[in-house]
Amino acid sequence: MRIEQLQAFLAVAESGNFGQAARQFGITQSTVSRQIQALEVAVGMPLFHRTAQAKLTLAGEKLLPRARRICQEWQAASQEISDLQAGKQPELCVAAIHSVCSHFLPPVLQQFCHDYPEVQLRVTALGSDRALKVLRDGLVDIAVVMNNRYLTSSLDLTVELLYEEPIEVLMAADHPLTQYQILPWESLLPYPQVIFKDGYGMQRLVQDWFTQQQQDCKVVMELNTLDAFRGVVRRGNIIALLPQTALLEARQDPSLAVRAIAPLPPDFHNNGKKPVQLFRQVVLVTTTDRLTIPPIAHFCHLVKTHKPESLLSLAN
Repeated sequence: MRIEQLQAFLAVAESGNFGQAARQFGITQSTVSRQIQALEVAVGMPLFHRTAQAKLTLAGEKLLPRARRICQEWQAASQEISDLQAGKQPELCVAAIHSVCSHFLPPVLQQFCHDYPEVQLRVTALGSDRALKVLRDGLVDIAVVMNNRYLTSSLDLTVELLYEEPIEVLMAADHPLTQYQILPWESLLPYPQVIFKDGYGMQRLVQDWFTQQQQDCKVVMELNTLDAFRGVVRRGNIIALLPQTALLEARQDPSLAVRAIAPLPPDFHNNGKKPVQLFRQVVLVTTTDRLTIPPIAHFCHLVKTHKPESLLSLAN
């Protein structure tokens, strides 16, 4: 059963004439007749009495309301798909990690709203793992997250590197580590740490880094907001390893201090390779089919062409 057969059936039922139905579609009467015959074979019963005027049989009467609904649904679906291709989507949903929402995305969002005023933007701050899950589940169109090759290796995903940034240490202004301008790696080991909760890429990055150096990360607390990190670190000896863009506000706070971490020397558990810097990669992730939709493609273009250098210079 094909949609063209149902459409021909409706045209004949409504006009009562095979010839008028053919003229409605711009096809020959014999084509309409073949479509009706094929439909009758599919349902197993005749649908019309072949008299001077095509009149519905009992089977035709049963099929008529359902055929109307099927064709209406098909027309609605076709229109929605055409609207997508034309860029006429009502909203665009983005999931991004917190620091990206705070510092990287705002100029992109403003430009997109100017370019597509009829599309409503919905932006949600989530951890990387959660953002990628809602993307895979079809709940958002785009995710801007920390790179995790284990979660972005699917063939239906497209991943674009946006920028890399170093991981630095947040501490209280009177913390003993403030004696260093650049922290030796081993100076971090005695101090307790607060890290992001499970499901955030930063937790995995920090813990993996300590594991690679054959050391334990002394975690005493897990949080999920930057305000909470700053509040906890202000007092005592707790430290936090955070990406540079997450520390912009902290640099303006006299009760807090930020220090860079010295690269590991080539012979420090890395088989004599070049010095190793702790950093994170921020990537743009979407599905390949979404890139064919104009508003989504345009948003991705704005994100990829936005240069973070001006943002990162604020931290220097």
